[in-house]
Amino acid sequence: MTDTRYLAPQTLDEAVGAFAAAAGAARILAGGTDLLVQMRAGLLRPGLIIDIKKIEEMTAIVEEPDGGFRVGAAVSGAALAEHPRFGQVWPGVLEAVNLIGSTQVQGRASPGGNLCNASPAGDSVPAMIAAGAVVTVQGPNGRRQMPVEAVPAGPGRTNLTPGEILVSFALPARPKGSGDAYLRMIPRTEMDIAVVGVGVSLTIQGGTVTAARVGLGAVAPTVLLVADAADALIGSKLDDAALEAAAAACRAACRPIDDKRGTIVYRTKVAGVLLKRTVAIAAERAGRA
Repeated sequence: MTDTRYLAPQTLDEAVGAFAAAAGAARILAGGTDLLVQMRAGLLRPGLIIDIKKIEEMTAIVEEPDGGFRVGAAVSGAALAEHPRFGQVWPGVLEAVNLIGSTQVQGRASPGGNLCNASPAGDSVPAMIAAGAVVTVQGPNGRRQMPVEAVPAGPGRTNLTPGEILVSFALPARPKGSGDAYLRMIPRTEMDIAVVGVGVSLTIQGGTVTAARVGLGAVAPTVLLVADAADALIGSKLDDAALEAAAAACRAACRPIDDKRGTIVYRTKVAGVLLKRTVAIAAERAGRA
């Protein structure tokens, strides 16, 4: 049996050094809501657990001077919900993050852990993609940035290089007339895995959509940025033809599997339905912004 050591570094450099030195035998503990379950199930037995919640940058929520936000990778859903401004600016991202588990889980679960767990059905990921969030990662070779949609490589796999740790999410400032939303379809009323998840961010000026992004989850090996759906919305007044074109783009992007939560046909149909519903909520919020 492998002994597991625990380390709670105070600095990011210390965490990166320990993670790189472990040469694949370590696991990062952000909230632990996936890691501990996997360990108890016998799926993982790391030689070292590196707890990043004592590193200030990893648990900070910073509103930048330009109105954007920087959210540490280990910020809990509960902490994000308590922030006085974040939910006003990015309500769709907040509602997606707050769907990660129960109220009790929210005290630990983090968007960084949700992204790096690399589940195609991770709730926060489509909303972060729709928001245009960019992550900062740090490893033995320094720091770099990458868009959220570039992080997942497949179920349980990311494009982070050996020794790299996700540090934070940067969400851009929002122009007036912007709104976002996230919806998912689940078999039960709560605490279930998404059959389909859709995140939408819109900017509407003079009744016309001037910017849009669409994230689509649980219908492919990774969460998707659906550029064709956004293109169908941009320049429109969200008329029926534009909405149907965007829904069709979402259906076309789907590469789902059959499982106990839904069939390929069902998931594909629901993707288009949810797109229209999510756009309606985002547009209503944009009208109030």
